[in-house]
Amino acid sequence: MSLNLEDKKAVVAEIAAEVATAQTIIIAEYRGIGVASMTTLRKQARESGVYLRVLKNTLARRAVAGTPFAELADQMVGPLVYGISEDPVAAAKVLNTFAKKDAKIVVKAGSYDGKVMNAEEVAVLASIPSREELLSKLLYVMQAPMAGFARGLAALAEKKSEGVAAPVEAAEAPAEEATA
Repeated sequence: MSLNLEDKKAVVAEIAAEVATAQTIIIAEYRGIGVASMTTLRKQARESGVYLRVLKNTLARRAVAGTPFAELADQMVGPLVYGISEDPVAAAKVLNTFAKKDAKIVVKAGSYDGKVMNAEEVAVLASIPSREELLSKLLYVMQAPMAGFARGLAALAEKKSEGVAAPVEAAEAPAEEATA
């Protein structure tokens, strides 16, 4: 399907808007992938907050021109799917994980922090925990001392209440024996 000039300008503007807020762009080749697999990939990308789109490479090159991702333009050859995300690892995780399941998706390259990465570097980036995972781990580490302190106080209170209850029960037992 051929796009007219106005449609091309609209696509470039849309992609440029996504690229302006992005931290990472990952590109993957998708030769021979089935519709069901591509639909699954798009669903996973949507759930992870990744903008995933199949684009004409010339339009993608125009969209990244003048941005920190401009050096990635040399890698834009062949049938590619573009994963663009604000989260530094989300696009790499989605495409890398899916490439392990479906051999027809091959991660080619990526760009993060103004640097072009090859497929191995994208895999390393994908292995880094996401922001949410790191925040939850940090929260756990911050809560651990407080939780330990609270458990210690609860154990101390329980021990103290057991110590108070035992003499009361012992005092009541002789009184019952005296009445019998």
